[in-house]
Amino acid sequence: MKIGVLREIKIQENRVAMTPAGAEILTDNGHEVFIEKDAGLHSGFADSEYTLHGAKICIDAKQIYNTCEMVIHVKEPQQNEIGLIRDDQIIITYLHLAASRELTESLLQTRGVFLAYETIQKQNGSLPLLIPMSEVAGRMAIQQGAKYLEMEWGGRGVLLGGVPGVEPGTVLILGAGTVGLNAAQMAAGLGAKVYILDQHTERLRFLQTILPPNCFTIASSPSVVRELIKRADVVVGSALNPGARAPKIVTKPMLKTMKKGSVLVDVSIDQGGCFETSKPTTHDDPIYEVDGVIHYCVTNMPGAVAQTSTLALTNATLPYILELANKGYRKALLASSELALGANIIRQNITCPGVSQAFDLPFVSVEDALGG
Repeated sequence: MKIGVLREIKIQENRVAMTPAGAEILTDNGHEVFIEKDAGLHSGFADSEYTLHGAKICIDAKQIYNTCEMVIHVKEPQQNEIGLIRDDQIIITYLHLAASRELTESLLQTRGVFLAYETIQKQNGSLPLLIPMSEVAGRMAIQQGAKYLEMEWGGRGVLLGGVPGVEPGTVLILGAGTVGLNAAQMAAGLGAKVYILDQHTERLRFLQTILPPNCFTIASSPSVVRELIKRADVVVGSALNPGARAPKIVTKPMLKTMKKGSVLVDVSIDQGGCFETSKPTTHDDPIYEVDGVIHYCVTNMPGAVAQTSTLALTNATLPYILELANKGYRKALLASSELALGANIIRQNITCPGVSQAFDLPFVSVEDALGG
């Protein structure tokens, strides 16, 4: 199969979807790999490294789309790319369709096959291609929260770890998944007082055994959130419904009870955000203020640490990309329940329940979409 790797064009997106080492594995399996010129430059990979590992360089995205049967992205296709997508072309990337009706409707106008990294799911419920970026984003959330607490940015002037004789800052984490765990570990390591909330008590019970004593696990409820948000210096939103919109956990009235200069970091913003006052921001313009509370809602946080993120992403995605390339999308989707859950749109059919429900659009099973 001919596999294309695009240069990302979303604002300040520095990652690339495949490393030179990953390209070599694909070529060793009999596939041709095409890299858009300078696609890996911001992740530390020059075109010459890709050619050394058996890939070929294309001059632009149009050549990639015209040449390749499968096109690999990091972020969702941008509007100026959608017209390039061909019938039966496989597009695999982070789509987050439930957060954007416009993108969903645009992709439904094509006859492409769209797989979302974030909805590929193992039988145990884990999300293997979301995990590595969630690990990065969870750790970054605390770095960003600590930074924007500084008075230079309008923050409260609180050092999360405190110093001897001075109480540390308080971090509230909403959601105890991969993002929440990594955020808790980072915040606890700094010495902050950490509360981590979730509705799944078994998950909280597990985290209580592995997190240090300055972390406190609490069953989530609106009343608990209302109480703890008053104490928080940094709030990390990491609630997730796979493939669907994130639940709104922090409401506008809650915001008015928070300390002025505190910081909200919405890691769920790709799925619509879990704060009622959240709106997408970029690395160029990452924060805004509502009721004296700083909001950090960057939609591609791991793009700021592109080399780490690209290596982690390739490690996770390569086995699935190889399976699609070796079998073709029809056989691969029918043979693998994990990959089938990743299929969001197949030739003008929505095949992801969460996307269908988000916009009240018809749902078609993967099997039926493939048989049509």
